[in-house]
Amino acid sequence: MLKEHLFQLEEKLLKPEIRTSKDELINILSDSFFEFGSSGEVLYKDESIGEVSLSVVRMKMSDFEIHPLSEEIVLTTYRIYNELNK
Repeated sequence: MLKEHLFQLEEKLLKPEIRTSKDELINILSDSFFEFGSSGEVLYKDESIGEVSLSVVRMKMSDFEIHPLSEEIVLTTYRIYNELNK
């Protein structure tokens, strides 16, 4: 199922060990990747990797949805909650 596959890919990107690995991020992310950080700042793959560290706190995803934009493009939307270290 496409939704489950995309959920797993997005969830993988939330792992601190992935978000702190330049090699993993280069491999996983599209060249046109961007994200909105919790600060409201927009981070782009070509500007962020190696220059600006992506957030490394533990995060939990909820309200995951997919929105087909064309036969080849799907937009995923979700909410991220920072988990407190216990």
